[in-house]
Amino acid sequence: MQQNTRKTLAFFYRHTRRYPAVTIMMILGLIIGTTASMVWPIIFREFLNILTTDQAKTLVIPALITTLLWILLTETIEWIGWRTAHYSNNYLQSKTMSNINVECFEYLHKHSYRFFTNNFGGALVKKVNRLVRGFERVGDKIYWDMSPMCLRLLIILGTLIYLHPLLGAIMGIWTAVFLTANYLLSKYKLKFDLARSQQDSKVTGALADTITNNTNIKLFSALKSEVQDYSKVSQEWTQKTKKAWDVNANIEAGQAAFMIVLELTILYTAIRLWEKDLIKIADFFLIQAYLLEMFHQLWNFGRYLRDLYEALADSEEMTVILNTPIEVRDKKEAKELKIQHGTVEFKKVSFSYGEEESVIKNLSFKIKESEKIALIGPSGGGKSTIVKLLLRLFDINKGTIFIDNQDISEVTQDSLRKTIALVPQDPILFHRSLRDNIRYGNLSAKEEEIIAAAKMAHCHEFITKFKKGYDTYVGERGVKLSGGQRQRVAIARAILSNAKILILDEATSSLDSESEKLIQDALMHLIKNKTTFIIAHRLSTIMNTDRIFVLDNGRIIEEGRHENLVS
Repeated sequence: MQQNTRKTLAFFYRHTRRYPAVTIMMILGLIIGTTASMVWPIIFREFLNILTTDQAKTLVIPALITTLLWILLTETIEWIGWRTAHYSNNYLQSKTMSNINVECFEYLHKHSYRFFTNNFGGALVKKVNRLVRGFERVGDKIYWDMSPMCLRLLIILGTLIYLHPLLGAIMGIWTAVFLTANYLLSKYKLKFDLARSQQDSKVTGALADTITNNTNIKLFSALKSEVQDYSKVSQEWTQKTKKAWDVNANIEAGQAAFMIVLELTILYTAIRLWEKDLIKIADFFLIQAYLLEMFHQLWNFGRYLRDLYEALADSEEMTVILNTPIEVRDKKEAKELKIQHGTVEFKKVSFSYGEEESVIKNLSFKIKESEKIALIGPSGGGKSTIVKLLLRLFDINKGTIFIDNQDISEVTQDSLRKTIALVPQDPILFHRSLRDNIRYGNLSAKEEEIIAAAKMAHCHEFITKFKKGYDTYVGERGVKLSGGQRQRVAIARAILSNAKILILDEATSSLDSESEKLIQDALMHLIKNKTTFIIAHRLSTIMNTDRIFVLDNGRIIEEGRHENLVS
């Protein structure tokens, strides 16, 4: 836990130091503003000393006016300091929060396929937001609260020591005890904040899961059961949150009692010193003003510290992710995949998703240029796994996969995946326009190329029926389109990519017979001169393939053309 806290602080510091000039301006502005704000009680002390003298008013008035000018000068300097601090901080925080957001976005998407199957999307979004807001909260606590507090305390202690060493000693000892106790209590409270934060993520994850599956909840009339389950998770959050808040309330209760003792002790000591003519009446104003300031600062110190730890606790879940090694990485010397023919070879490949039995077992085969291969077999036989390994969504345990005699583990993932187009069984689209979704196959494609791809995939017909045409937004995950329409958009995207290797994963399963006829025509153009893997059950899809691999339990148990296998 402490290690993650240090990593979070180090992460924030790394981003802050990118702007050294602005940071220096912030520090200077803070020092000037804080110091100037602590001078006015000293000037008013002098103001009261002048008022209590026995001199004639004609002599006193000029001195009082001079004191007012000093107050004006001090407050002007304070105004300049705080404005410098505010504008510098506004620049630094906004820029840094944006940079953190971008870094989290990039690092998250670099994580492997397995990472996203093990984490709720909604929870990940919330963790990123917490880290970004955590930087803001931590920065505010350290810069606006704790740093000025420390500077004010030093000024107060220095002034009291100047007035009388005994007052300064009492205040110094009390402050040291108070700050130490608060620090230890805040560390004690951190574990409760972490528990609350973790449970908060569980609540978010449960909510995101049910929202994603809201159709299933309706279809299976499971709302009552889901409400009960969600209530349990929410109740656990209530218990952990209340515990964290109760600990905070107990700390503040003890803190208030401790301050009462200090106030009475300091004022009693001051009375005794005044009795012995060791301090003046005006000094009481200064002492009381500084005592009130001290109480204000120290009262909030515990809250500052606890808020700081709470912000760090909220940030730590994302810090853990940022320090989690990426499972599938490019090697340092990885080169771009250079593809000419599109040959594919699996050589003694074995793979398992974890500690369980291998899904792919010592698998070897070779696909020639532009050859069409069908993968069939029972569920769990390894068909989809072969596709995932070819795309290097996972790293294999043993063996080698080659594309044009290049080991795919030796080339960059981006260059590998640019050579492969996938049309999945259930295409997922961005909540963007139809144009943007089709263009995703080739981000530099021109309008006429997009339309040509859409026509080949037979989705131009339904797109032009929409009021906004290609500018129509498809909804989250493409929910505004039918399954067949999403499939055709995915095919258009694949056509536009013009990849040398093509994977069709049940690409026509969501289509009615009429749509399938149109798509089959589009697919014939799409697969021409491309090395193609087809995962399918419909005979119309696999009859014309060059070879069929029958897979079972991670092995090819039969191989041949359709007419040979059915005879």
